[in-house]
Amino acid sequence: MFDFIARRLIAIIPVLAVVAVFVFLMLRLTPGDPAAVIAGDNATSDQIADIREKLGLNEPIWTQFGIWIGNVLQGNFGESFFFKKTVAELIAQRVEPTLALATCTLVIAVLLAVPLGVLAAWKHGSLLDRVVMGFSVLGFSVPVFVIGYCLIYVFAIELGWLPVQGYTRIGVNFWSFLERMVLPSVTLAVIYIALIARITRASVLEVLNEDYIRTARAKGLSNRVVLMRHALRNAAVPILTVIGIGVALLIGGAVVTESVYGLPGLGRLTVEAVLSRDFPTIQAVILLFSVVYVVINLLIDISYTLFDPRIRY
Repeated sequence: MFDFIARRLIAIIPVLAVVAVFVFLMLRLTPGDPAAVIAGDNATSDQIADIREKLGLNEPIWTQFGIWIGNVLQGNFGESFFFKKTVAELIAQRVEPTLALATCTLVIAVLLAVPLGVLAAWKHGSLLDRVVMGFSVLGFSVPVFVIGYCLIYVFAIELGWLPVQGYTRIGVNFWSFLERMVLPSVTLAVIYIALIARITRASVLEVLNEDYIRTARAKGLSNRVVLMRHALRNAAVPILTVIGIGVALLIGGAVVTESVYGLPGLGRLTVEAVLSRDFPTIQAVILLFSVVYVVINLLIDISYTLFDPRIRY
């Protein structure tokens, strides 16, 4: 187990190195000049040139990369071109809304999707099964922002039950925090529920045809015990895998969801940084998302042994 964890941790290094090189080159080679954005529409060419010199954008691209990656290895992500703050400070200010949105979304998705998938497999071919599968196709096909605007129209504008936009920190007012997280979390959870429910149904349905399930039923075990202790436990590996893969959807969806609901999180920070050509901020946020994605997948790989004792590392 420890050898496996060590190998995976070592494998993270080249993955993040490739991400760092790709992001750096992609930003530098795309059209647009951050110095011109910072200087404004009325700036002269000399003013733009002075800003480029101060930002180090006149250096060769590999020199810029070497300086940046050296600072990153020391925990220094540089200073934002646009916000005039250190990137670490910006991330610290914006990380709470994104963590809150991701956590609420995961809780809602897993608590709803897994039982729905299990029930759909158990009632294979029934009306419930067709409804769950129809929802899975619909939820996975509709864009996140469309779901968001529909929920805003129904629950915020027509019914007036929930606020449309804004964010309250959990330490300031917990109930206001929950109230403002309902719509964004449900919006982002729809696509996640559709994905997990579909995979759960397929995995449990395959397991239900195994001999040991028939043996468990022949012993007189209740349907609940057969489903939870035997079927779901042995179908857990692909379910955990899709949860890990779904983190990529969660990260991408957070960018859109935070923009729709005006949440001051990392997703909205990414949009603002892209529009202002803020290289240091974009690079740091994408690296952070990449680290989170890799670490979550590592944790899911380790958790396989808890559900399937046949797996050994």
